[in-house]
Amino acid sequence: MTADARPELPGAAVHPVRRTIRFHVARLVSTAIVRSILRVRVEGLDRLPSGQYLLCFTHESWVDPFVLMAVLPWRPRLYFFGPKEEDMSTGGRNRLMSWTGNTVPYRPGKNDLLDATRRVQTVYAAGGVLAIAGEGRIHAREDEVLPLNEGAAYFALRARVPIVPVAINGLTWFTVGSRVRIRIGEPIAAHGRPSREAVEALTAATWATLRELVAGFRPPERPGRFGRWLTEVFNDWPEGERPEEIEHAFY
Repeated sequence: MTADARPELPGAAVHPVRRTIRFHVARLVSTAIVRSILRVRVEGLDRLPSGQYLLCFTHESWVDPFVLMAVLPWRPRLYFFGPKEEDMSTGGRNRLMSWTGNTVPYRPGKNDLLDATRRVQTVYAAGGVLAIAGEGRIHAREDEVLPLNEGAAYFALRARVPIVPVAINGLTWFTVGSRVRIRIGEPIAAHGRPSREAVEALTAATWATLRELVAGFRPPERPGRFGRWLTEVFNDWPEGERPEEIEHAFY
């Protein structure tokens, strides 16, 4: 497929060659930093389908996407849905994610579902795979999976690709040398049209699998000052701050 024939991918308008360079730079840097700072163990990598799929992962920290970029295969090319921001040009984290060219922007205040669906379709039309933090927000418990948003199931059914559940453990608190476990579950087939019943059933099956995958991980201890800063530097808590820290200021 020629450059002119390729579908217009989400994000800023960037020449395909430049976009590819940015993608490889982002993957290389993520791999180097994550592997040098964290001790990551991946379980079930052989469960990833050979073709396209939708990856639904648990969400503990701002660093989750970078850890996934460091450990998942480079092909098919990986894109992340979100973050849910009105303006991706503000904030260091948003600008960095926009620069990499592997995000699918979603503006929650703009009734953006139809446009977001089209952006997701271009990802699959280009041969990529999509990763979604199904819970839609971070949380602070290693053994917890919050109720999933229905977007992952809807997009999987629309694209006719399986959902691959992925549990990330060890990032509710982390510092240099922290142990992180990534468990990849069996793909869950997405059959039929994206009806209300099909979306609900696929969402429930994905949630149940993720709950099984997060089991058996020893919660990390609260780290020192540097680790607390590293954990929270880009975290965006809906409550305004880390829930269990509301009555315990950092010191």
